[in-house]
Amino acid sequence: MKISYDQSVDALYIRFVEGPVECEVIRLNDLVSINIGPQEQVVGVEILDDSEVLPGFKDHKVHLENLVAA
Repeated sequence: MKISYDQSVDALYIRFVEGPVECEVIRLNDLVSINIGPQEQVVGVEILDDSEVLPGFKDHKVHLENLVAA
């Protein structure tokens, strides 16, 4: 899993699958979308205007539980 944040556009992307995958994009609303790959596998989640959707993330207030930061 890879979590990336683009501060210049306030966008967060959580990718669950490595490598290129052809995806269908399902929009939950104007700010959140899910990328679905073959066999309905969740490839990633994109959050636009992240500081609105996830207050505190931009300030690096992220707690990893039972995960190791790489």
